[in-house]
Amino acid sequence: MAEQKTLILVRHAKSSWKDTTLNDIQRPLNKRGNKDAPKMGQYMAEHKIQPEVIFSSPGLRALTTARLISVKIGIQPMDIKIVDRIYTFDSKELLAVIKALKNKFDKVMIVGHNPAITELVNYLSGSKIDNVPTCGLAVLTFPIDSWKKVSKNKANLDSFDYPKKLW
Repeated sequence: MAEQKTLILVRHAKSSWKDTTLNDIQRPLNKRGNKDAPKMGQYMAEHKIQPEVIFSSPGLRALTTARLISVKIGIQPMDIKIVDRIYTFDSKELLAVIKALKNKFDKVMIVGHNPAITELVNYLSGSKIDNVPTCGLAVLTFPIDSWKKVSKNKANLDSFDYPKKLW
């Protein structure tokens, strides 16, 4: 077991509000989201941001983002773990998911939703980010050997990137 854990938090790419008959969980990515997610995956591959496993919200926009990124970083879309509890806007709920992760994983990516993603990045790293934009990527490292030890201000924010910053 490593003495460091890496958490890669990704907010889903830009979604469509066009079809008002869809439930929130069913909202798809829009054209920009479908373009940004694979580009973010390519960026991750080029910068060696490589999780061992991807956990995603079941929300269509998050799951599609996870799938589009996964193929660029060598993870099969069918290997993405869908976790109902990641479909949340509450950072405390998302933190509970992280604390319950299996310690066999040292580098984990979670694709979820705001405001939970932004709040959690700030809580864990002590950062003051106003907003993690759509398809935003925050890489946090913790000097710990167990996900249960994840806590406030314990993480180093190694990188924070998003489409408008990168291209």
